[in-house]
Amino acid sequence: MSDEPAVHELRLVVTADDYDAALHFYRDVLGLTEQAAFSSPGGRVTILDAGRATLELTDPRHAAFIDEVEVGRRVAGHIRVAFQVGDSTTVTAKLAAAGAEVVAEPTRTPWNSLNSRLEAPGALQLTLFTELGE
Repeated sequence: MSDEPAVHELRLVVTADDYDAALHFYRDVLGLTEQAAFSSPGGRVTILDAGRATLELTDPRHAAFIDEVEVGRRVAGHIRVAFQVGDSTTVTAKLAAAGAEVVAEPTRTPWNSLNSRLEAPGALQLTLFTELGE
């Protein structure tokens, strides 16, 4: 058996009605690095590097618990994107100034991180989290 992983990359594909606004938000404001960009006669796509990717699977009861901790009520759909950042308070303010709707300000969680929740371009719920350590 090979030590090479079967999957080499996780790519989340977001279709945004306002492509330019979404690109500005994720690339220029959040700071995701552009890896590649392509266009076709009918449209455009940009691939942004979001660092290491993980797939977090949860059941509906735990998803409701996470929403309760971060927001105080169930608000996310079946997909929510979480970004680990150096300072969730600062990044939350930066993204809000760029047009994201703050659903919940940064809150200390039972798992010792500082998490905020935003509604971002492309109709995505975002969690920004900063690990607080021991």
